[in-house]
Amino acid sequence: MSQAELTAPRLQVHKTTFAVLFAVSFCHLLNDMMQALLPAIYPTLKTAFHLNFAQIGLVTLTFQLTASLLQPVVGFYADRRPMPYSLAIGMIFTLAGLVVLSVAQSYGVLIVAAALVGLGSSTFHPESSRVARMASGGRHGLAQSLFQVGGNIGSALGPLTAAVVVLRWGQKSIAWYSLLALLAIFILWNVGVWYKTHGLTRMKTAERNREDTGGLPPRTVAFAIAILLVLIFSKYIYLSSITSYYTFYLIRTFHLSVENAQLHLFAFLAAVAVGTLLGGPLGDRFGRKYVIWFSILGALPFTLLLPHANLFWTGILSVAIGIVISSAFAAIVVYGQELLPGKVGLVAGLFFGFSFGMGGIGAAVLGKIADMTDISFVYLICSFLPLLGLFAAFLPNVETERMRTRKV
Repeated sequence: MSQAELTAPRLQVHKTTFAVLFAVSFCHLLNDMMQALLPAIYPTLKTAFHLNFAQIGLVTLTFQLTASLLQPVVGFYADRRPMPYSLAIGMIFTLAGLVVLSVAQSYGVLIVAAALVGLGSSTFHPESSRVARMASGGRHGLAQSLFQVGGNIGSALGPLTAAVVVLRWGQKSIAWYSLLALLAIFILWNVGVWYKTHGLTRMKTAERNREDTGGLPPRTVAFAIAILLVLIFSKYIYLSSITSYYTFYLIRTFHLSVENAQLHLFAFLAAVAVGTLLGGPLGDRFGRKYVIWFSILGALPFTLLLPHANLFWTGILSVAIGIVISSAFAAIVVYGQELLPGKVGLVAGLFFGFSFGMGGIGAAVLGKIADMTDISFVYLICSFLPLLGLFAAFLPNVETERMRTRKV
């Protein structure tokens, strides 16, 4: 039996509520599919608005910053005053962003649309992560993986549906995606009802259980959080290089059509979904530290080979990178929530927000580098980012430390 399993029975007071987990996962799918439309149609927008790579990076930066800066604030506030219906309200901002994006006729309006979609994300992620933990029944890694894999699948479907819908019928067809936003609002309102009538009770029960778990020294917690942020930096700067510029890399290097390049991006994002689904349960079974370590550092051989591969091996390597590097985030979120018990929303908001922010900053910086050098050079320098996974060796073994605290 693993160390994680030794402590799990204390927290499994309620059964896992899969209906709620699937509801928030499905809404995560819809949310991230709508958000993925933006980078998926970058080639179209680049031509229509005569944009350079730096301007495309600024669009991503706008979306990522609005999606990141408010997330820790929302999570921190919700830890003190839960907001059951904020999920549905956040989706309204996404709805507004889609409508504005469909009618944008200038670069400035495009920036506004990106900001509105980002605001919707800033509310959705920390609160829905909290709901996933409420519904977990103590299986926290599994719950986070199910929640996050919905977003990964949505991110993979975004480029695929963009290739079918937007590239065929144009920018105005984005307005049809607002129907998906309305569906998500309806589902999330009902999730809010469960949150208010059942989830709050579960949260109070978890607070009582927390009294028996002990705590780690503040210095240890701060050091571990800093390491986790470094690992998120590594992961999401690299992911940003793929999500924002992979299609351009394939088009320029291998002379693919836009449609074929987007299919390759879909394959990578589908691999990310598979890795995310595996990461949480593996963390429950073997310990989250080891999953985090393997996920970041284990991608290094593949990222180093990618810039030198032909088209066939580029596809194979990108799928391997997607599976390995994506398995960490569910484990990182749950690990952080165990470091700071009782601050579920703050941790989720901090990590989701930081990941979005790093993705946005990375897109802007990498876009500038691509304009100054070449898109291939971007993947050459990014190939070394997984080396930062070495820092995972310094993470404390949370379960072991808590068991030692109880004995004392």
